[in-house]
Amino acid sequence: MGLKNTAAIDQLFWRIALKDDEEAFRSLFLEFFSSLCVFAHRYVEDWDTCEDIVQDTFFKIWKNRKSIEINTSSRNFMITSVRNSCVDFLRKQDSARTWQEREIKNKTEYTSDDLYSHIELEQMLTTALSKLPENVREVFEMNRFEGKTYKEIAEEKNISVKTVEAHMTKALKVLRIELKDYLPLIILLLW
Repeated sequence: MGLKNTAAIDQLFWRIALKDDEEAFRSLFLEFFSSLCVFAHRYVEDWDTCEDIVQDTFFKIWKNRKSIEINTSSRNFMITSVRNSCVDFLRKQDSARTWQEREIKNKTEYTSDDLYSHIELEQMLTTALSKLPENVREVFEMNRFEGKTYKEIAEEKNISVKTVEAHMTKALKVLRIELKDYLPLIILLLW
């Protein structure tokens, strides 16, 4: 089930709230856990803590499923819930002065467009890879998706290791721009 569609996500929330549908909850979790962890990482540096925060958010969604009120969209509800949990965590961790400095620094706007499903992340990667020159894309895919070393790629493509390094540098530069915060997550998920 592709959850690009806001109506499909809202449908999952409806099934969770009204029918206690564990399968719907599982689908929601699998589609958005990783993206919400990336979002939490904007506020909290430690990845394990980000995962804990997101897991706790999903636990609260299930626990409070009968009383949740969603005033905007389900995507926005999830993002707001995770952001609020991050803020609570930071308040507990930081002194008042450090908290104020971080709050000023992190005053970035976010929208429900900041949250992507696994399928959407795959599509983003495919689109970004299509913008690379073919030889650069092939070298990147051989290294990141097939697990080949630079030396193996150089031998197979009959090019130097330096050329492989240059292609990888170029690919990562373009992908960092195209995929922003999500590049490490996308590579990890699809590797």
